[in-house]
Amino acid sequence: MNVEQQHTYLDYNASAPLRPQVREALLDAYQSPGNASSVHFYGRQARGVIESARQQVAALVDGIAANVIFTSGGTEANVMALTPNWLKKGQEYKFDRLFVSAGEHPSVLSGGQFVEERVTQIALTPDGLLDLNDLRSKFSNIGADEKVLVAIHAANSETGVLQPLVEIGVIVEDAGHTLHVDAVQAAGRLDLSQPMIACHSMAISAHKLGGPQGVGALILGHGDFRPAPMMRGGGQEGWRRAGTENIAGIAGFAAAAKLAVNEEERARVFELHSYLEAQLSQMSENIQIIGQEVPRLPNTTCFSIVGMSAETALIAFDLEKIALSSGSACSSGKVGRSHVLSAMQLDAAQINGALRISLGWKSTKADVDHFLQALSKISLRMRKGRERALL
Repeated sequence: MNVEQQHTYLDYNASAPLRPQVREALLDAYQSPGNASSVHFYGRQARGVIESARQQVAALVDGIAANVIFTSGGTEANVMALTPNWLKKGQEYKFDRLFVSAGEHPSVLSGGQFVEERVTQIALTPDGLLDLNDLRSKFSNIGADEKVLVAIHAANSETGVLQPLVEIGVIVEDAGHTLHVDAVQAAGRLDLSQPMIACHSMAISAHKLGGPQGVGALILGHGDFRPAPMMRGGGQEGWRRAGTENIAGIAGFAAAAKLAVNEEERARVFELHSYLEAQLSQMSENIQIIGQEVPRLPNTTCFSIVGMSAETALIAFDLEKIALSSGSACSSGKVGRSHVLSAMQLDAAQINGALRISLGWKSTKADVDHFLQALSKISLRMRKGRERALL
């Protein structure tokens, strides 16, 4: 029996189910033996797949097709951008420092190719927004000749909180520095045309859109300004990223990118999200929706129930055949204290009881209702357990 028919999947921010049209694109691409670097018919056919996909992926963020560099995923795209060594009009351009927000994805928090002492964290406000005053302060404390690369996510993977990227871009540009945006969670869910203008590079990934895992892209901004190649060898991707291209993955990425801009689907997910949060708010005054007062992704709800252990709750939901998360899925399956919620200055009880639901293209009202019914049952069971422990 198909596992999907038995389970409710509410973890789209970790990875979305593969769309049927993407599966067809993958299978079709796998039929061709061509290497895109070959000049014969099959090589030209593979090259055509890549260049067509470049157009489709660029359109997802209103970028320039020629500026799309295909990678193995969002992490590689981030690490590729986070290097002190860039090229400006073919000449070396050196960054002295990297600024990152305290709530970034681990692939950004690790500093990419910068040494640890050259990485500075910018604080978050209690709402999860970048503290713009702290950013300005950090700029004022560096040397006049120092060049800074600033890396900020468009949307937080755990809370869904959206950063004011246009405002951040203006601050960074006015200070004479450079902005990289991790848009892995935002691509396909939001209009990124203005953030694309505000930044110098942007990372996205296919599997958050219902595309295949193992393929992503770094999309460069306007002008001849880009990171020096991290992977060297052949001339693939315009000498910007060596290695034989993942033709099938790229074809699947293109199919997912095309489907993700469906306004009807976005509206349906937003309606489900609104219904979910309205029901949560009515369920108990002990439920806190995190980041509720600021703009968030229209598919993501991070909520906390004081007194509930997220780790225990995840096991209980799994037994109810419901898949959700306690935060980012990029820590080898570990359930630990969220660095994002810590940076938002939530207390230990709030952090320990925090869970994340993320909806997507396949989500239904029945999925949400299944979750709400299970939450009510699990909460009651845990409350009775605590009461018995006090006897």
